[in-house]
Amino acid sequence: MTSKTRIPIKLQINGHRHELEVEPRVTLLDALRDHLGLTGTKKGCDQGQCGACTVHIDGQRVLACLTLAAQAEGRAIRSIEGLADGDGTLHAVQAAFLEQDAFQCGYCTPGQIMSAVACIREGHAGSDDEIREYMAGNLCRCGAYPHIVAAVRQAALEIASSTETAS
Repeated sequence: MTSKTRIPIKLQINGHRHELEVEPRVTLLDALRDHLGLTGTKKGCDQGQCGACTVHIDGQRVLACLTLAAQAEGRAIRSIEGLADGDGTLHAVQAAFLEQDAFQCGYCTPGQIMSAVACIREGHAGSDDEIREYMAGNLCRCGAYPHIVAAVRQAALEIASSTETAS
């Protein structure tokens, strides 16, 4: 009987440090879900085609199913569980998704929200067409796309207005 090779890794997720021993082939998605119990990030296609597993690494959106956990070591990872404020106040995108009814079954919603945050932060929310283009990598089997675009537009306006107010 041969033992599987395991490697120690340290992950910084949602501001918390986690030490794990995983096989080198373990994806960030599986590390989040199976090793740390952070099940908000969803496993959809497991091939990088649906966007359900979208998280942020060092502020950039990535597909956790295509990223090895070891590749994320030493980098700041943010999953959907780390998006709201510590006091439970929802991020503007989360609140807009609720207000615009931008989900039906909810399975794709965490990935949609994480992509929407990046869309706004990267300045790709200037028009509905631009939002649709940026969000094209996130699939919604229920077809809530018009509501998703409306939520991104609403959140982008709210974030811009709060940034102007803070200045």
